[in-house]
Amino acid sequence: MKRPTRTVASRTVAWGLPLALAVPLVGLTGAGARAATDYQAEDAAISQGAVADTQAPTRPGQPSCSDIGENRLTLAWGAATDNVGVTAYDIYEHGNKIGEASGSSVSKALTGLTPDTTYNLTVIARDAAGNTSSASPVVDCTTKPSSDTTPPSRPGPLSAAGITSNAVDLTWGASTDDRAVAGYDVRSDTTVYKTVTSGTSTTLTGLACDSPYTLNVVARDAAGNVSPQSNTVNFTTKACATDGGVPSSVSTLSTGWTIPWGTAWLPDGQSALVTERDDFRVWKVTKAGAKTQVGSVPNAVTTNGEGGLLGVAVDPKWATNHYVYLMHTASEGNRVVRMTYDGTKLGDYTVLLQGIKKNRYHNGGRLAFGPDGYLYVSTGEAQTPDLAQDKNSLNGKILRMTTDGKAAPGNPFGNYVYSLGHRNPQGLAFDRNGRLWEAEFGNSSKDELNLIKPGANYGWPTCEGTCGVSGMTNPKATWNVSEASPSGIAIVRNVVYMASLRGERLWRIPINGDNESVGTPSAYYVGTYGRLRTVTKVPGADQLWLSTTNSDNNGGEADGSDKIFRVTIS
Repeated sequence: MKRPTRTVASRTVAWGLPLALAVPLVGLTGAGARAATDYQAEDAAISQGAVADTQAPTRPGQPSCSDIGENRLTLAWGAATDNVGVTAYDIYEHGNKIGEASGSSVSKALTGLTPDTTYNLTVIARDAAGNTSSASPVVDCTTKPSSDTTPPSRPGPLSAAGITSNAVDLTWGASTDDRAVAGYDVRSDTTVYKTVTSGTSTTLTGLACDSPYTLNVVARDAAGNVSPQSNTVNFTTKACATDGGVPSSVSTLSTGWTIPWGTAWLPDGQSALVTERDDFRVWKVTKAGAKTQVGSVPNAVTTNGEGGLLGVAVDPKWATNHYVYLMHTASEGNRVVRMTYDGTKLGDYTVLLQGIKKNRYHNGGRLAFGPDGYLYVSTGEAQTPDLAQDKNSLNGKILRMTTDGKAAPGNPFGNYVYSLGHRNPQGLAFDRNGRLWEAEFGNSSKDELNLIKPGANYGWPTCEGTCGVSGMTNPKATWNVSEASPSGIAIVRNVVYMASLRGERLWRIPINGDNESVGTPSAYYVGTYGRLRTVTKVPGADQLWLSTTNSDNNGGEADGSDKIFRVTIS
């Protein structure tokens, strides 16, 4: 049976506002988006004296599945309660919203599913004020195998033309099917580079320069039957003509890891601290790859999803104060904490900032020190989209804080918030001009690379990817979620490197000199090492450390199967 990462059955959403606010309901579409005018109306009503509802509904009860078919199932759950009233239930599959039901319902028929596929489902209750509950317990439901067992015919002759340093034009003959051809996968062996749902030609972009490729095409029908592959085409992309170098070699640095999440170098550049998400351990790893456990983080808990022990940062003045900073999930939410590391062990746990809402998914978690000496923190919206637009919420933001836990002076709104409108921001890295770049998970449409500016609004949930809404800041680059699902980023010689989870590749995105734009992205190691979590520059060298996350609940491999690689740039 198959296991999806991003399946969307329905994404049409209607948000309601409290009656006390006297604001009309507005029906909206697009990943649960709410128009900017809604927020203005709500703010105006509150300023006129309405009392805001801040109490979240209770957690929904255990979900279960019935009426399971090839492409459908009915999900039911225990009702949540609320001080005012539950207005809707949002249904998530591995962190992506795939449907919703009204607050008076405790079941939902999900359609448009893939046969013989396991769906990992949770339910979140929502009230009229936008407060959301914790995610319900999880249920795994598997659709029935398809009655259609006839695959499409083999595609016609595949040919390649228009080869450049990072692209190729591909054309092939159409397949036939007893029902219908749903699409074509352009692939190398079993690694899919692109899925084409219309026509029999495409321009495949994102290729690595001066690299050999062997590609074929297969057809798929709606039941998931796959045709025999076409003939293969062999070609080599043109020579690299880029500034900043390209990945030239990769080697295994360290093995035996279970979800290595955060990496931060000590100031001497000889070793780094690495966190493991689900068992809350912290390790010292030398440049040669030797690892030693230095402690674990107290009060950390898992969310059976994306929470746990997340990012780590080392104080620039570590040589004198021995401070390190970590973000982790705790009983009440996510925390930023400070500990001491004396070169041998961790100690002196101190909470600097808490009250960051948690949920099963969308917890953010990256930490990075800026050239200004302040700590930057990425926080997810905790599966509560409204929080991303709330300037007084710590969620769906990039935060900027001092090393003693206060809001950094000069922040644009006089609190911790540095930028807003983020769904699940992950990668943080500063370029040679001191500018902050950030990588961010989209829902089901577009993942993003953003250039972060103080006070800027990056759009979620009004926008996913590029949009034309006034007041929203567009990303510098976007990807289809099947090609990215970005996590960590690092910058080497004015090039952004972005580790991708679902995309299973390392993206190279050149910054155009000192401008606020980027060149054409290209991908390396597509499908070679699985899900890539964190990429970190090695001090004093044109090298990267690149870690995998194949033992999480999406990768499905055994504990201890993850690795850290060393990538050389030349």
